[in-house]
Amino acid sequence: MERYWLLTSTFYGNWLPGDLRGFVSRVRDQRAEDAPTSTRKEHDVLGTPYDADLPGLHHSAQESLRGAPIRIDAEQAQILLKQFHETAAYRGWQLLAIAIMNNHVHLVVVVNGDPDPTKMLGDFKAYGSRALSGRWGKPTSDTWWTYGGSKRKLPDEQAVHAAISYVRSQFEPLAVWLSPEFA
Repeated sequence: MERYWLLTSTFYGNWLPGDLRGFVSRVRDQRAEDAPTSTRKEHDVLGTPYDADLPGLHHSAQESLRGAPIRIDAEQAQILLKQFHETAAYRGWQLLAIAIMNNHVHLVVVVNGDPDPTKMLGDFKAYGSRALSGRWGKPTSDTWWTYGGSKRKLPDEQAVHAAISYVRSQFEPLAVWLSPEFA
């Protein structure tokens, strides 16, 4: 059985929890009318609202940074693009689309079976970090990436095409790659 995923991660210090533009992170969930107390929930289900504009959370996230936010350049994006392909090939995954911007990345991935999407995104980030650190050294924050990321399961062909279109149309990408069948 094949599963399709839209995986997203930001580089360290970018798009912090509480951001005005919106964000995906674990927050107290009080959306359910009948919920007597709040629970922590990550709102990253395709087609559902995400969280936005929580100034207190954003300020707290900024205060806890261990280094300056990371913005990559075109050369670093090319290194990551190559490494994402190598990682997918090694794991037996198929990439359908990749967009790398200076502050975040998106990948549309097809996998056999049902591997843990957190592990999948973690593999892309770990091997990407190794490639970047091997060339430019470790950043002051000791990491290239923000913790976690968004892992959206794409339930049908329409969702896959929408995700690929979304990845293809990113604003000011440093690198975009599409599988030949979608180019």
